[in-house]
Amino acid sequence: MSGRLKLRRGIVVDVDPLTVELAGERRAAWADTALLGEMREGDEVVVNVAALDLGLGSGGFDLVHVNLTRGLEGGGESDEHVMKLNYSSIQHPVEPVDRRLEAAATASLPIRVLVLPLHGHLAPAAWAAAEASPGIRVGYVQTGGGALPGGFSGDAAELLERGLLCDHITAAPSYGGRNEAISVAGALDAAANRLGWDAVLAGPGPGIIGSETRLGHGGMAALDTAHAALALGMPTLLSPRLSSADSRARHRGVSHHTLTVIELLLGTVEVPVPAGESGQIADLAEACGRRHRLREESVDLAGYAASGLPARTMGRGIEDDPLFFSAALAAGAALRRKG
Repeated sequence: MSGRLKLRRGIVVDVDPLTVELAGERRAAWADTALLGEMREGDEVVVNVAALDLGLGSGGFDLVHVNLTRGLEGGGESDEHVMKLNYSSIQHPVEPVDRRLEAAATASLPIRVLVLPLHGHLAPAAWAAAEASPGIRVGYVQTGGGALPGGFSGDAAELLERGLLCDHITAAPSYGGRNEAISVAGALDAAANRLGWDAVLAGPGPGIIGSETRLGHGGMAALDTAHAALALGMPTLLSPRLSSADSRARHRGVSHHTLTVIELLLGTVEVPVPAGESGQIADLAEACGRRHRLREESVDLAGYAASGLPARTMGRGIEDDPLFFSAALAAGAALRRKG
């Protein structure tokens, strides 16, 4: 039956990295311990094996659904009454940042919102923003379109630890960040009017869903995010997905994801691009036309490569696909403080 959960029982045989034995086979796994609790060797677990069995590029492991040994006690009593992942078997209560901080609202701030096409832009954009404007308070709003658990992003965790992100809000349907929001609009409003951010990086978690069609992919989350920012009166930038080395023609040069979003946008956005790449972005310039403004930014590829931050995308390093990283660096640099 299409769409049915593919669940199997297994035993945890290692916790670092998490490994589960299923019918005599040892398989890599991932558990959202914020939801499911601690995993220990010998625990009996139920895992979702669908992605690993399908050999998906972003699903090279099983996902723990429940820990039967120590996960059935659940959490303690809570006063939170708003559900994330509501009406699914893993629904759980959260305290939305917009309601929690409503009493602390401040005057509206014209913060800039950079809409990311995919998670691989997060680290270079955050680094470039900090380099261009030291001390800038940039936070991450995680949207739909990719992985939903906030704890799944190693990039976000590292950026928070290094002070390159000031905060992490997971907006429905994503969950598990330092703060929760029911909508992207609510997350952007909280960032501007309650949390004191200077700028927002908004985009999906790791991986991206897709059907190899024009509209059926996670990159369309960028359209909804940009519209939310524009509706709130926030200066909105779109980081374009560029590549000089992607094996798929639809993603070489300017990705069809970016071109589709630009075509369907109901308002005007700024599109930062790396300086000196006019030959690579001719299609992007044509798509922007007179409605959207291209903005060239100098980038420091060598500096980012030496930063120790993630510098691979879909198996390609920064030396293999410099245009991919240059696009994200240009977008981050464009978030510099005004004045």
